Amino acid sequence: MSHLIKGVKKCYGPSISQMHKVTGFPFKPPLLKSLLAYSGQKLKTSRTCSKLSSENADSYSYIIVGAGSAGCVLGSRLTEDPLSTVLLLEAGPKDTLLGSKRLMWKIHMPAALTYNLCDEKYNWYYHTTPQKHMDNRIMYWPRGRVWGGSSSLNAMVYIRGHAEDYNRWHREGAVGWDYEFCLPYFKKAQTHELGPNLYRGGNGPLHVSRGKTNHPLHHAFLDAAQQAGYSFTDDMNGYQQEGFGWMDMTIHRGQRWSTASAYLHPAITRPNLSTEDRTLVTKILFQGTKAIGVEYVKNGQRKKALASKEVILSGGAINSPQLLMLSGVGNADDLKKLGIPVVCHLPEVLITIYNGHHVTSDVQDSLLKIADVGEEQMERFVRGALDSDWTGVGQNLQDHLEVYIQQKCTEPITLYKAQKLINMAKIGLEWLWKFTGDGATAHLESGGFIRSRPDVPHPDIQFHFLPSQVIDHGRVASKLEAYQVHVGPMRSTSVGWLKLKSTDPRDHPVIEPNYLSTEADVWEFRQCVKLSREIFAQKAFEKFCGPEIQPGSHIQSDKEIDAFIRQKADSAYHPSCTCKMGQPSDTTAVVDPQTKVIGVENLRVVDASIMPSVVSGNLNAPTIMIAEKAADMIKGFPSLSEKNVPVYKSQTLETQR
Repeated sequence: MSHLIKGVKKCYGPSISQMHKVTGFPFKPPLLKSLLAYSGQKLKTSRTCSKLSSENADSYSYIIVGAGSAGCVLGSRLTEDPLSTVLLLEAGPKDTLLGSKRLMWKIHMPAALTYNLCDEKYNWYYHTTPQKHMDNRIMYWPRGRVWGGSSSLNAMVYIRGHAEDYNRWHREGAVGWDYEFCLPYFKKAQTHELGPNLYRGGNGPLHVSRGKTNHPLHHAFLDAAQQAGYSFTDDMNGYQQEGFGWMDMTIHRGQRWSTASAYLHPAITRPNLSTEDRTLVTKILFQGTKAIGVEYVKNGQRKKALASKEVILSGGAINSPQLLMLSGVGNADDLKKLGIPVVCHLPEVLITIYNGHHVTSDVQDSLLKIADVGEEQMERFVRGALDSDWTGVGQNLQDHLEVYIQQKCTEPITLYKAQKLINMAKIGLEWLWKFTGDGATAHLESGGFIRSRPDVPHPDIQFHFLPSQVIDHGRVASKLEAYQVHVGPMRSTSVGWLKLKSTDPRDHPVIEPNYLSTEADVWEFRQCVKLSREIFAQKAFEKFCGPEIQPGSHIQSDKEIDAFIRQKADSAYHPSCTCKMGQPSDTTAVVDPQTKVIGVENLRVVDASIMPSVVSGNLNAPTIMIAEKAADMIKGFPSLSEKNVPVYKSQTLETQR
């Protein structure tokens, strides 16, 4: 114990003589209960906390930071209660101009998606550190900065992930987030054009549809996959994810159906919903460890707003941890180096208990439960917390990498001609007039999920097929008739982090995804290339198949394939897990299963950052589900659940025995 005390003293400088010592351990569970129950006072820390006068600060029940995929959902659901007032703050602009979607066609025309991936007007335009396992390449990370967030920038692919992803979340500490408690919220959000069933919703604000182009290359891809031995699945979001089939898309009547379209616009006239766009939130305001509001900048003016109930961060996997750290919640050592007053560092909560202070009600509940299980487990919990640095905020960064396997097409049926100026004008005019034609789809209408090995319990490789060629995130126009498949591993073992670069909220944080840092990831990515080539080599592609553009027929050995991946793989734009959800005893967790930030009061995070681990698929649908479920939690409603919904189980080596 002496080395623990020494380490604690170095970081925090408490007086050891102030600790109540009992043989072998500073306190026993009964004493802990007495200390915790003694008073309902707030936790007192020696840290400098934000001082705030209520003058010139409007007050709301809830303040939501970020009008993105999650924030729009929360803004709508929380204002269903007419007694709750909500302020929704967004750093970017509205997604309409003079109330018109047509005047903001770059956002709402599905086929125009690459415009915003390359435009800083609606995009945070992040970049990573040089990736040492990828030839020191700096990777581009577009993230939405507009009403709807990344749901206004993405490729509109609606994928929920696999049921086992959510059962894994439960095992990882996100109790109550297993599939039976998540499926109802996927359904609550959704209206599927094919109608409701056991897996699909039929009365939600988020419209989901299938592609309408009937393109021959999509049919060739699905036929080739079956010829290669894979099954056809009629719903990747239903009973069976594994296999190849038609993609669901968040497109409605030829328009992108972002969360702004689905949730925010229908709620915008409610008198209890206030919105501010082009507003940068710079700090969460605290009294002690209680979040009471935010500070923000609007038109060069620094302002404050107060929340009588809660502040909710929905900025996404980069902005939410960045704002927490700027506000003093995170790793104390990192914050001190930048001169940021520390509001919360988990070991400090325990040290404060040692010194006879009192804790917040949330921490009381958690520690009393732990105390009930006995001294040995209590000691193990506290010892683990003190032995480790609580580095949860910004840690556990996970993403999907993908690579494009490209083939020249021998027939002039790809989207190459659509990129000619005259044809683009025709497509654009048809869409502006009727919301129909080639502008009314993102063209990623088919795809699939398979397993890299027979012993993998559920699919770990995802495919998106496109009857066109994409170069450098769409920033470079294609020069020939070609088609491609986007392919990549879904559950990478490489984990990264992000940290503050400075105390300036306008500075992008340092983003280190640590791509391809494990042999397992390298092997799995190699399989992605080999399996994609097998599909493209099938009979269904014979009449379309020209020379391979990428990687190229000269790339054959494992060493050559690995080099190609290092040079050409890119982010699939799925950053997550930087404010990991878990139990308070998990020193890597940032929020608890109720989405409350551990160690402080009246502060939640609700977005993709709270995923305990990345799901097997695109992240927009799961993020919307998270917000739907969190909205019920915030309102105090019991969780919806659907038990015993059947899910296809792959034939693994274990099940074959």
